[in-house]
Amino acid sequence: MERNSKGTDPRPVIGIGVYILTKDNKVLLGKRKNSHGKGEYAPPGGHLEFGESFEEAAKTEVSEETGLEIDNVELFYVDNNLRYIESDNKHYVTISFKTTHLGGKPKVLEPLKCESWNWYSLDDLPSPLAEFAERALGNLKSKL
Repeated sequence: MERNSKGTDPRPVIGIGVYILTKDNKVLLGKRKNSHGKGEYAPPGGHLEFGESFEEAAKTEVSEETGLEIDNVELFYVDNNLRYIESDNKHYVTISFKTTHLGGKPKVLEPLKCESWNWYSLDDLPSPLAEFAERALGNLKSKL
C-alpha cells in the first residue's frame, strides 16, 4: 500500500507486551476476548500512549489488567505483526518486555478484554498463542 504525505493511510500501531516470569520460569498469560487475536493467549499489554515511556506503559498495562505491580522492566524483543491485517485490519509493531513476578495473585480487571490469567511453564504453553506472543516466547525461551 502506498502512503501519502498527509498520513491518511493506515499505519501500524505500537503495542506493548509484558512477560512476567516467576523464579521457576512460569509466565503469566491470559486468554483474549473481543480484540484481534480473540481466543488466543497473550501476556498483559496494550498500546503505547503518546508521550509515555516504555517502562510507564508496561507498568500501567500490567496494573490495569492484572492488579500486579512490576519493576525492572527489560526490553527483549520487537516484532512486526501482520497476521491480523486480513481479519481485523490491524497491523501492530509489538515491543516485548520481561520482568520478575514480585508477588500477588493476578486478577481479571478488564473482563471484556481477558477471560482469565494463569501461570504457564515455558515448556508447556497454552494454544493458540497470539502471533506476537508466540514469537516473543520463542525468543525468550532460547535465551533462558
